[in-house]
Amino acid sequence: MEQKPKSYMNSYLAGFLLGLVLLASFFITGRGLGASGAAKSVVIETIGSISPEYAEAHPFYASFFAEGDGRPMRNWLVFLTFGVLGGAFFSGFMSGRAGLKIDKGPRISNTSRLIFAVAGGILFGLGSQFGRGCTSGAALSGMAVLSTAGFVTMMAIFGTGFVIAYFFRKLWIN
Repeated sequence: MEQKPKSYMNSYLAGFLLGLVLLASFFITGRGLGASGAAKSVVIETIGSISPEYAEAHPFYASFFAEGDGRPMRNWLVFLTFGVLGGAFFSGFMSGRAGLKIDKGPRISNTSRLIFAVAGGILFGLGSQFGRGCTSGAALSGMAVLSTAGFVTMMAIFGTGFVIAYFFRKLWIN
């Protein structure tokens, strides 16, 4: 017997709940949400584990090991990201949507879709470091505090997405 997937949460309710999470983040930590810092912590911890001499000699990496307990993986953003991933898996299992499925259009192979997805993720990750924050950090948290940069970031992210989608639409449309 196949389980029918449940419908998604009402988008207005989901947005309201996200706003409450963002408010709680500001209240508890004094900072907004942001996940790109977790990826940076993983990279820094990896470099520090593989080549501690290099990490100590390089001012950028050394500053992360000198702060507080000296372990980048203990950054609260790492725990936030684990919570997001855990919540996503929990939600997927509870709604009957968990599983390995590659969403793609009719004119693209699974391999090409995965290559585009990985390349897009890498480019977005690099861009988030150059832009000093990811979508949740720069745009969502920035907009929550009425930062002009937050609004500009959100417009740039979605505007670029719409422009790029125009060129790749043939891969998704019959």
